[in-house]
Amino acid sequence: METMAHLGVGIGWRPEIADAVERLPGLDWVEVVAENICPGHLPAPLLRLRERGVRVVPHGVSLGLGGADRPDAAKLAALGERAVALGAPLVTEHIAFVRTSSPTLEAGHLLPVQRTRDALDVLCENVRIAQDALPVPLALENIAALISWPGEELTEAQFLTELVERTGVRLLIDVANLHTNRVNRGEDPFAVLDAIPLEALAYVHVAGGVERDGVWHDTHAHPVPAVVLDLLAELRKRVAPAGVLLERDDDFPAGAELAGELAAIRQVVGPAEPSAARPSPVRRTLPPAPHTPAGPDQRARTGVGMEQAALLSALVAGTPVPEGFDRRRVRVQSRALAAKRAGVVAKLAPELPGILGGEDPYREAFLAYARNRPMTAGYRRDALDFAEHLLIRDLPADPAARRRLTSWWRDRVGARPPRRIVRWARTLVGRAA
Repeated sequence: METMAHLGVGIGWRPEIADAVERLPGLDWVEVVAENICPGHLPAPLLRLRERGVRVVPHGVSLGLGGADRPDAAKLAALGERAVALGAPLVTEHIAFVRTSSPTLEAGHLLPVQRTRDALDVLCENVRIAQDALPVPLALENIAALISWPGEELTEAQFLTELVERTGVRLLIDVANLHTNRVNRGEDPFAVLDAIPLEALAYVHVAGGVERDGVWHDTHAHPVPAVVLDLLAELRKRVAPAGVLLERDDDFPAGAELAGELAAIRQVVGPAEPSAARPSPVRRTLPPAPHTPAGPDQRARTGVGMEQAALLSALVAGTPVPEGFDRRRVRVQSRALAAKRAGVVAKLAPELPGILGGEDPYREAFLAYARNRPMTAGYRRDALDFAEHLLIRDLPADPAARRRLTSWWRDRVGARPPRRIVRWARTLVGRAA
């Protein structure tokens, strides 16, 4: 495996902190959410950073390479286009599933893949398909999780190691996610760091979170805690990472606070070492995989897909929790998904909270809507479906607000709201369901 190009210390670029990021001293690179930029219309602040020599890496969130379906060719092409437009040395994604096709459901979030042989076979083939389609190397991130799959056959370290050995993919290790999984799933982050192939390390993520009722929430909206910096220090004892990146996605602080967090990361990481001087990571020998690298048969894909659909349906559609899962944790994850969904819709359609009388009435109405109505076509469609759901029920109760919502909905779909008889019929169908 070729030596990873040096990146240095960077930050996740977000429009809300674009000005602050431009003023950060000593910034080496930034990472952008791939789905949030258009290759032909890059934001001016991002272009200015590139002109200064700051590297930009696209970070995808929607491929769902751990899902049972083969990767979407259009999504792969779009990710590749962004890599070319940004002159990126690599692209990154996640070891996760985000949707199912039977039934059609969208999580709107990264969900953990089963650590089974069948799921690993599916993931490896999906990764090879992605590698063949992308113009630059691919690295995959370990994710944070609230829930564990029953009957897992591999540890996190075994799963990651075999993935690298079978595909040659690089790893993006998120030390905040290692801490999350220590709290939520009882996993030993040091055992992971000791056993994974650190020569495959592309770079590292660092982020903040918060613990509530014994559950760690990987919020990316809180300062980086000391325990996460300690894990970064543990990783640094084993290898000199080519890059370390601070993630912040919400509740953005002042630029001085961001600069302070970057300074704390630099203090832990220390000066960059030449690649030849990096210590050799410890490798653990795994038993040979029973499946050949040729790819999974359809039986494996079908089985993985059925298991993922059962879990996702319980999370977003209110169906029974599959046997073997911690029901309390599934409920926590379900509430978290609905809250995130409400927040993203409010960002994409900021008029909706105003029309509905404020953030609290909006959130109450949206969560009631989302309880048994899973997202099937992305957040923008979800916003329109939510508005139609309210109008069908002659909501909001205030006539002026209802007229404003009608106008908002009509402007975006180019149609008249359903007539009263249609609204009654849909309401009756919904009650029957």
